[in-house]
Amino acid sequence: MANHTQGIILEAFESMLDRMPFEKITVTALIRECNIGRSTFYYHYEDIFALLDAALLKELGRYKEAAQDKNWQEVLKALLYACRANKKRVYHIFNSLSRERLEHYFFEQTESTISAYILRMAEQRRAAPERTQIITDIVVYAVYGYFLRFLRDDMEDDIEASVNKLGAVFDELLDRMLH
Repeated sequence: MANHTQGIILEAFESMLDRMPFEKITVTALIRECNIGRSTFYYHYEDIFALLDAALLKELGRYKEAAQDKNWQEVLKALLYACRANKKRVYHIFNSLSRERLEHYFFEQTESTISAYILRMAEQRRAAPERTQIITDIVVYAVYGYFLRFLRDDMEDDIEASVNKLGAVFDELLDRMLH
């Protein structure tokens, strides 16, 4: 029953995000939308930010799982296509969040995926762990900048071509830096 109720809350929240900015969504409006009591909401979520955390982690979790079977470029492409398919929702969240919170979500979800990829390459080349961490940081920040530019440019980039170019540059960079 708890998972069912959480699903109802998440669905209502996602529906509201399609219609309005995150900053305009209140617990009162949300509980009215899904026809539950205030205590039911607070049983499942501490506040509206905890609900946002759950919604983003659920969505981003799909890509994290897929990352184990695919290379990071394919995961990034899938994520960007999903952003484009849910453009209004993405901008309703993006424009409402502080940079600090946005960075928290981004780095929490991408660093482990990118780090795993770089570690695999570093192990093959027997690179020093300190150097590997610096390279990981550089690549994570570069992907973050790429994502911000993608959003700034209204998600109009050619996803296939731009991610392929980014991947080629990273592969060359990693090959040179991991010696």
